[in-house]
Amino acid sequence: MKRIAYQGEPGANSHQVCAQHYPDWEAVPCASFEDVFAAVDGGDADLAMIPIDNSIAGRVADIHHFLPASSLHIVAEHFLRIRFHLMGLPGTRIEDVRTVHSHVHALGQCRKIIREHGFTPVISGDTAGAAREVVEAGDPTMAAISPPLAADIYGLEVLAHDVEDEEHNTTRFVVLSPDFVQAPAGNGPVVTSFIFNVRNLPAALYKALGGFATNGVNMTKLESYMVGGEFTATQFLAEVDGHPDEPGLKRALEELAFFTTDVKILGVYPADQFRASSA
Repeated sequence: MKRIAYQGEPGANSHQVCAQHYPDWEAVPCASFEDVFAAVDGGDADLAMIPIDNSIAGRVADIHHFLPASSLHIVAEHFLRIRFHLMGLPGTRIEDVRTVHSHVHALGQCRKIIREHGFTPVISGDTAGAAREVVEAGDPTMAAISPPLAADIYGLEVLAHDVEDEEHNTTRFVVLSPDFVQAPAGNGPVVTSFIFNVRNLPAALYKALGGFATNGVNMTKLESYMVGGEFTATQFLAEVDGHPDEPGLKRALEELAFFTTDVKILGVYPADQFRASSA
């Protein structure tokens, strides 16, 4: 059986998206993002499922630092509508709950129900791990804000469904592989992700990006990095619509090379259908 690694405990959102898109694979939980990358690099897993952006919290900072230095390549993307349930021990009433446990981001995305019931929020390392902690404590005054899958895995009772504040809460995941598998051109929408460095000179970034505008290439992401501890934005992560073999993007990447010290393609992969539905 092939294996796909993810960060978190069984029942986490990353586990859920693995089960949804790779149902016949073994999903391998890892304690940290670094462990996920190491599992694939070391051959303990075939692929990695990694969250990269959230529609509320923004980019997942750790991932954007691992990607440039990693030898792994993006081969797919998947979007997951984030849902959180309030769950407790079987027989617990919502009126019994005093403390609610979850990851700090999940607590921040479910403020309304916490305020409404006067719960005391308690930070856990992981959303699914919070569900496990409630089971282990055996305390009916404790509840967890966790993904729906966690209730099934840990045998908890759902006290309130879909307690997230915003219905548009969505996380984008990318699938990483040790092999560079490029999506074919002319077979549907494609995303190209790449990083590049520019010298810290006036208008260097403007000149580097000019080719994308003049060649009609839509850039959907541009983020800067500090490199080597210097407070100068010399490295950038970018994503564009299109395939490098298409004339417009091919010319844009050629122009980019004139104004940069390094360009590295991270992946050329099919665009998830969510992009079209949310446009």
